[in-house]
Amino acid sequence: MEFITLNIKEEATGNLSVKGWRYYFQNKIISLFFLGFSAGLPFPLVYSTLSAWLEEANIERSTISTFAWLGFAYSFKFLWSPLVDSLPIPLLTRWLGRRRSWLLASQIGLGISIFVLSTIDPIYAIGAFTMAAILVALLSATQDIALDAYRIEIAAIDMQGLLAAAYQYGYRIAFAFGTAGALLIAEFGSWATSYKVMAICMTIGIVTTLLSKEPETVVSVLSRRKGTKLQRLNQWTSEAVIGPFKDFMKRYGAWTFTLFAFIALFRISDYVMGILANPFYLDIGFSKTEIASVTKIYGLGIIMLGVAAGAAAILKFGVARCIIIATILIASTNLFFVGMAISGANLEMLVVTITADNFANGFAGTVFIAYLSSLTNVSFSATQYALLTSVSTFLGKFTAGYSGNIQEAIGWAGFFLYAAALGLPAIILSIVIARGYKKINSSNE
Repeated sequence: MEFITLNIKEEATGNLSVKGWRYYFQNKIISLFFLGFSAGLPFPLVYSTLSAWLEEANIERSTISTFAWLGFAYSFKFLWSPLVDSLPIPLLTRWLGRRRSWLLASQIGLGISIFVLSTIDPIYAIGAFTMAAILVALLSATQDIALDAYRIEIAAIDMQGLLAAAYQYGYRIAFAFGTAGALLIAEFGSWATSYKVMAICMTIGIVTTLLSKEPETVVSVLSRRKGTKLQRLNQWTSEAVIGPFKDFMKRYGAWTFTLFAFIALFRISDYVMGILANPFYLDIGFSKTEIASVTKIYGLGIIMLGVAAGAAAILKFGVARCIIIATILIASTNLFFVGMAISGANLEMLVVTITADNFANGFAGTVFIAYLSSLTNVSFSATQYALLTSVSTFLGKFTAGYSGNIQEAIGWAGFFLYAAALGLPAIILSIVIARGYKKINSSNE
């Protein structure tokens, strides 16, 4: 089978040569921080921030919630991940290498498509607006595929934790900027201006990609395929497309369905609620400034605490127990929104709710990444990770598409109770997964 393998010896030696505090400020760690920023910026622009724009444009909430289906780009990214893995881009690949060429192409495309989105008024051209948003989502998902592979290949296993942390921090800051920053700019300017600024900010990822080093890789002999074009295509399909999925099924056997079900349901409560979060805040009377200050700026600090708490909990209790804790936190924090729906635009209640919800998100995010990483085979890490993250978003995004209809039918308090109830199956499955964790893990060895 064809593999692109990391030159572990060179990378590991480099890690050991860096001592003290400088170890945490290596170029590759700094690069992952800024690349994480580039990855985190587009998502809210086609999700929560976009929903606030559409809410102010007086678009029906049933229509707004259908934009959650833009997340299908992330859910189905495994379909074209083999192309990103193996297909060269004319000129760019020769100049930058396999990973950076795809990173640069997707980042330039994102900057252009976000700018185009800023020029369209959804009131008068909802069709063109939707097409531009779809393009942003597809390019963002493609950037994620290339970036995950780049992160895996840029350093040895002993450094992957630091790289993942740097990526998360950059991602979270960008997510906050793509929501709070975008809301503040829209408050004092316009949504068109806000999205133009976001488009310009994509240059951060472009510059980082150009300044970063391509991973040192070694191509296996099997990549030199022989035969007719059809024979080479069949071989590539077998190795790059089918191989990763066959490997996963072989390793986990009867556990595969349970694992996929849990991964699909893990964050369904968050997806269902998240698409209407900003419309909810605006509807009950909060200003965009209040939303940005509390939910995004203050909320970012709370998320960071949750990320740190998740990492510490994994070290102390192990991944299995933390999976259960994470699923309970995700579902239960929706109950705080029920209280806010009853109390109305109460700033103190907003702070309490965001504290609970964002801590849960940070904690659960760290645990989930660690859990998904433990399921992948290093031989297929890029494609299998894309598969698992796709599974984790599909059902949530699909269900979120009907959030507006459900909210209009049962009101805000009923809607958040519904979101909390959706988390119950995940809690049950987390207990099953945790109890069978050792058995599942042994099948992976």
